[in-house]
Amino acid sequence: GVSLRWGTASVQLCEAGGGSMAQDRQSDSDSEGSELSDSELQDAFAKGLLKPGLNVVEESEKQYANNVVGLKQCLEDFKQDIQWVERLDMTNDPAADIIAIAEGKSVTQERSDIDPDDDFQREMFFYRQAQATVLDALPRLQRLKIATKRPDDYFAEMAKSDQQMQKIREKMLSKKIAMEKSEKAKQLRALRKYGKKVQVEVIQQRQKEKKAMMTAVKKYQKGLSDKLDFLEGDKVSSKAKNEGGEGSAARIAPQKKGINAKRKFKNDRFGFGGKKSGLKWNTKDSHNDVSSFRSKIAHSKKSGFGKGGRKNANKRPGKRNRQKMKNKAR
Repeated sequence: GVSLRWGTASVQLCEAGGGSMAQDRQSDSDSEGSELSDSELQDAFAKGLLKPGLNVVEESEKQYANNVVGLKQCLEDFKQDIQWVERLDMTNDPAADIIAIAEGKSVTQERSDIDPDDDFQREMFFYRQAQATVLDALPRLQRLKIATKRPDDYFAEMAKSDQQMQKIREKMLSKKIAMEKSEKAKQLRALRKYGKKVQVEVIQQRQKEKKAMMTAVKKYQKGLSDKLDFLEGDKVSSKAKNEGGEGSAARIAPQKKGINAKRKFKNDRFGFGGKKSGLKWNTKDSHNDVSSFRSKIAHSKKSGFGKGGRKNANKRPGKRNRQKMKNKAR
């Protein structure tokens, strides 16, 4: 029977006089392994099938069926009587272990030393068994004149169809074309950047040449320079390019010899250095020096110096007088 719990007391379902209901409950409890519900326990208690004081679980032993006749019948049903060439099944012991033979171990001792939980020993045992099967099967196939090697000109059927392979080929070709287009676009962008850089350099060089020419023209207009090399700037630059000068600025600018014209002009105007402030101030010696003073010239009324000089000696006639003079000349 199976022990049941009801409240705090342990009870047992009795086998004797249980009837069909008790047998059904016992089989259900045995198969499902679960406790009975409260309503079922109350019904069993009302019929006197429960006895208090028992707490031992009784389990029935599992019955194992060994139907040898049925197994043999099943084997005969699906067994086929065909040749070995169609079956290619073999049962072999593992090949001889060279290391075990060198150590002098027997076959029984060798197999007893194999630990099934050791992955390496277990895989080596499978490898040796497969090796023994191959060594026995190859001579047998050769005796039956069955080829065991693939010929050099053998072409196996493709796993994928020609249509599928054509799609794959087209996809690979499209990817290749896309990569080539991308590389060409990268090269064009790089060339465009280089072209812009060269263009900017050319524009800057032209602006520099124009500025140098304008500076040379201004110097010539002011009389600071008497050279007209700036008019031949293009010829000089082309000649320098042909000769392979060092730089564009060095090729265009004329070589400077001697003192710069601007420096010479400033030297002539402001002197060659020294004290420049206070040069026109009076000193004691210059104040007492009256050797260059001429009283007749200074106080003469005819001379143009001093207060007595002529006033408005070169005065320009007015507009009306100039008009009269023009009319008389006509």
